[in-house]
Parts: sequence; structure tokens; C-alpha cells
Amino acid sequence: MAAGFDPSGRLPDAFTNAGTSSFTSFLSRVAPEMLPGRRPLPPGMAADLAPHATTIVAISAAGGVVMAGDRRATMGNLIAQRDIEKVHPADAYSLVGIAGTAGIGIELMRLFQVELEHYEKIEGAMLSLDGKANRLASMIRGNLGAAMQGLAVIPLFAGFDLAAADPARAGRIFSFDVTGGPYEETGYDAIGSGSIFARSALKKRFRAGLSIDDAVRLAVEALYDAADDDTATGGPDLTRRIYPVVMTATAEGTHRLTDAETAAIAEAVVAGRMENPGG
Repeated sequence: MAAGFDPSGRLPDAFTNAGTSSFTSFLSRVAPEMLPGRRPLPPGMAADLAPHATTIVAISAAGGVVMAGDRRATMGNLIAQRDIEKVHPADAYSLVGIAGTAGIGIELMRLFQVELEHYEKIEGAMLSLDGKANRLASMIRGNLGAAMQGLAVIPLFAGFDLAAADPARAGRIFSFDVTGGPYEETGYDAIGSGSIFARSALKKRFRAGLSIDDAVRLAVEALYDAADDDTATGGPDLTRRIYPVVMTATAEGTHRLTDAETAAIAEAVVAGRMENPGG
């Protein structure tokens, strides 16, 4: 039971008085045990207790941003899940992808979605893109204790900046470290176990002003390259028809490519690599 609840059934004052626009701050007062980083953990390292999500890429494009993630979750040398979804809309104009401990990452992502929705309902306005990145940073910071025991979560955040002077360059990307430090990236970024390979692929082929369609193709190719060298990253599974999750954020809002659209791109990438394995 959350702290301060009246057994008579009457809601405590925290629920009826005007409060903070931060849902996370509200939760820390009325039910702190529900926050991911506030739960007691056994002593020692716990990294092998839960599945881990792996590789996410984000690319700035003309008029928006593209984010894509592979579908594999691992536990040590085992595949824990083949079709996990690691990329989600944070709100109407932004995206968040998770790498690290999958369960905590999904919970943190859902809490972030509620945080942004709560702020908009209380304040009657949407947070700026920088404000959203800072809110996410503070939530990651709250998980530092668990991260030090091996249950780390590292998100990748990207979105369309409604306040940008040039809409063609409004796609922005933010990365974070385990302590919650936010860093704006230029052009592209990748996180997770396969990020070094995905980032290398992006470095060779990225150019400013890519169209959304070209950025989508590049994101899928970068994930393919990551899966080629990192066993924890899953490539397109043509047998089971499991393909990366690909989403865009533009002036029209967030959009997830359909399974058919993603399948066509992934199968084209695989066919191209059959002819030229090196890309």
C-alpha cells in the first residue's frame, strides 16, 4: 500500500491538492516503491538475472528523425526473446529506444510516457524537446543504484523539435550515460552491445540532408551490420518474419512503419548483401 493512504478509502491530500507537473516527483511522494530505481535489490551483481535489450540506432533526416531497433533480447549466451520491441513513441513528436536490462527499460519507458502526458495535462502545454531530454535524464539518474549492481538501462531519445527555426533540421537526437548525463548528438547515434558496429556503418554512409526514406534504409543496414558482428543483436529473421522496429518523428507526428513496409526494406537489404556481403 502506498504511504499515507487512508483505510477508509478517502484519497490522501496529495491526490486532491494542486501538485507538481512531474508525475515522477508525485510518485516519489505517494508510492516511492513503484519507481524502478527505488526497489531493494540483493547484494552483489545482478546483471545475469534478467534479459538484456541490445542495439538501437537513430538518424537525423531532412524534416525529422528515424529510430530503429533490433528485436533480440539475451541472457548471457542465450536468446531470451526474439521479438522484443525496444523503440516506442514517447509522445506525439518524440521517440525513445532502450538498451540494457529489458524489464527495467520497458518500465522506465512507460513511466517516461506518463511523465510527458502528465506534464501536458497539468501545464496545458507540451515540454520542449530539451525539457523532455532533461526529464528522461533525471529518471535515469534515479536508477543509478540498480545500475551499479548490473541492472543498467541506457535510452536513446530523438524527436522533432517544434521550436526549430528550420523545420528541415528539426530532427534531434540525445544520448545518455548511466548517471543520467544527456548529450545531444549530431547526425546519428547508436546504443547497445552492437552500437560500435552500427555507428561505424553509419559513419561511412551518413550525409546531412538524407530523406526520411533513405534514413530508414540506412538504419536497417546499420542494424544488419551490427548483427553481423555482435551475437546479441538480431538481424532480419526471414524464416519467422521478424524484422526491426522502425519509427519516424516528423512535423506530422510519430509513425511506425508497418510490418509489410519494414519487411520489404529488410528483405532488400538481405538480397543486396547476398550479392555484396561487405555492403
